[in-house]
Amino acid sequence: MKEKYLKIKNLSISENLANFINKELLPGTKINKEKFWKGFDKCVHELAPKNIKLLQTRERLQKAIDALHIDKKDDQFNLKKYTEFLIKIGYLKKPGPNFKIKTKNVDVEISSICGPQLVCPVSNARFLLNAANARWVSLYDSLYGTDVIPETNGAVKGKTYNPIRGKKVIEHARNLLDKFVPLKDKSWKDLTKIPKVTNNKIDLKLKNSNQFVGYNKKLNKLNSLLFINNNLHIDILFDQDEQMEINNPEGNQDKIKIHDIFLESAISTICDHEDSVAAVDAEDKVLGYRNWLGLMKEDLKVEFIKNGKKNLRKLNPDRDYISVKGGKLKLHGRSLLLNRNVGHLMTNPAILLKDGSECPEGILDAFVTSLACLHDFKKKGNSRVNSIYIVKPKMHGPEECDFTNLIFENVEKVLNLKKHQILCGIMDEERRTSINLKECIRALKNRVFFINTGFLDRTGDEIHTSMEVGPMIKKGDMKSSKWIRAYENNNVDIGLACGFSGKCQIGKGMYPAPDLMAEMMKQKIAHPLSGANCAWVPSPTAAALHALHYHEIDVFAKQRELSKRKSAKLSDLLTIPIAKKPDWSMEEITKELKNNAQGILGYVVRWVDQSVGCSKVPDINGIGLMEDRATCRISSQHIANWLHHGICSKKHVLEVMKKMAKIVDNQNLKDPGMKGHSPYMPMSDNFAKSTAFKAACELVFHGKTQPSGYTEPILHLNRLLRKN
Repeated sequence: MKEKYLKIKNLSISENLANFINKELLPGTKINKEKFWKGFDKCVHELAPKNIKLLQTRERLQKAIDALHIDKKDDQFNLKKYTEFLIKIGYLKKPGPNFKIKTKNVDVEISSICGPQLVCPVSNARFLLNAANARWVSLYDSLYGTDVIPETNGAVKGKTYNPIRGKKVIEHARNLLDKFVPLKDKSWKDLTKIPKVTNNKIDLKLKNSNQFVGYNKKLNKLNSLLFINNNLHIDILFDQDEQMEINNPEGNQDKIKIHDIFLESAISTICDHEDSVAAVDAEDKVLGYRNWLGLMKEDLKVEFIKNGKKNLRKLNPDRDYISVKGGKLKLHGRSLLLNRNVGHLMTNPAILLKDGSECPEGILDAFVTSLACLHDFKKKGNSRVNSIYIVKPKMHGPEECDFTNLIFENVEKVLNLKKHQILCGIMDEERRTSINLKECIRALKNRVFFINTGFLDRTGDEIHTSMEVGPMIKKGDMKSSKWIRAYENNNVDIGLACGFSGKCQIGKGMYPAPDLMAEMMKQKIAHPLSGANCAWVPSPTAAALHALHYHEIDVFAKQRELSKRKSAKLSDLLTIPIAKKPDWSMEEITKELKNNAQGILGYVVRWVDQSVGCSKVPDINGIGLMEDRATCRISSQHIANWLHHGICSKKHVLEVMKKMAKIVDNQNLKDPGMKGHSPYMPMSDNFAKSTAFKAACELVFHGKTQPSGYTEPILHLNRLLRKN
């Protein structure tokens, strides 16, 4: 659809966006239309040329690196000379003196509580509300509904409640209580009656009496007990009169009538405008902005039908308890909400500048998402200290971090905010950022609240940056390569050296398989053990289960231990993951191509045709994996690299793409998750006319020439073509 523009100052603004800002966003903020548009007009015209220069620097550096590798193609790779070259061209900066970050006014969810972090597409209101409310999640439901409890010996999930499985859930939960809230002289399994609280004292002897922090009563009967472990709360709910809904017809099978155990789970949530959404114009941007505004105003609601019943979903209230001192105790009922803006690369037709060019999307995001936060300042429903948390992705090096700081300074002036009231999360997901991480943090030392290793994008950039060196190792081998181990350790080492512990988050990446929770429990304990305060999970259920890892590991103690180790080596970080002697069989090559192609097609067809930016996409084995632009970037760059070095031919790749398109079509036609979207258009019915198939092929065959190997330019163009 063609945009209708309104002329305001030197800007041409989509009527849809202008109406949203003027009629919904600005009222109640004390910022009038004249001030906002005058300030935005001035800032965006000053900042846009700087943005362009930074992107030109990316291209200049990449061309220099490509030329070096082409020139030295037949020479033995010399890491020392390579490092000197990177310094000479300005890609690698010499680190400055040691320093500590100076970030102030940080909520306890960032500074003091270690736990899971959700990432949720801002375009989906129902998902957003689920994520925000995932601060507290049922342990019983999380165990009963996942493969953490095996379906053996009669413990199948079934369509109705299975008391055999219920018994296993109860037993598992008791073991966890013994582990995280241990009693002094017995097990939780030994209890035969509901505990009592008299004069604010519990009749249970705990190994650590300080773990009991509160309780609730209903009709003078104990309703819940509240405990704390590693700064995370555990709320045990009792069903004294068996009045609560019980699935088991025979009644509550728990001998001390525990109805459920609620865990403090998703401590923070990233509301995402970037990799998990498909936003290409004003209509798409306003949808995301309106949802974010609803969260800040606390009036976001969604009605939906489930099991034939109409449901209303809204934000949960805070949770009230009686403290052990007899006073009132209030706990935050929702996840602390952070906002991930887009990076510096893309522009958006929602606003045109005076020369007719599109507005840099990252600048637009910074102004609009920050403005929405002004509505939260009155109630302090999100940030208790009135800070604004913006996660900034895909920055390349310290200069781009400086530019982000400049954007935020401008926003603060226009919106009458305090200096450094906007805090910044640094996604460490580009090669030039990870090797210059210390200097990137220095550029944002007054407002950084988070560093996070985005290993998916980081792998995509690793492949693209060194495209000319040679064929890369298989995608699955990347996780065990020397550079990625150094990258993950370096992020923690630098963060600790810069004073993040007890002040800001050090985060780790996503677990991609939401249906394989037993495997997640094995894998993700590695994240708190690595010194990470938080790590990404794909669902509220995964958040509850991953929270158990933070009960097990005292992350701050781990950070103190890790601060004494030798820092990761730059030489390891710069080790390029090429296959020294690629001798793969045709069968191995085809298998790798199929895996990559299936992931690309499964993601792109939903992105281009359905405007779905992130979803659970079945892989080649039928296992649902969370796919977003980062995973698509790896897969497309990997095939592009193998094409460039003759590991496979264009003909071979196209044959594989067509075969996998048929498989993807079949998967999507059977996928219940596709209900509610526009009718699915199979790619294999007509490859020549399928916009989605064409886009997927372009990502591969033109992958080498895409800026930093990003998927956005091709995806945005084809979505606009499909949409209009």
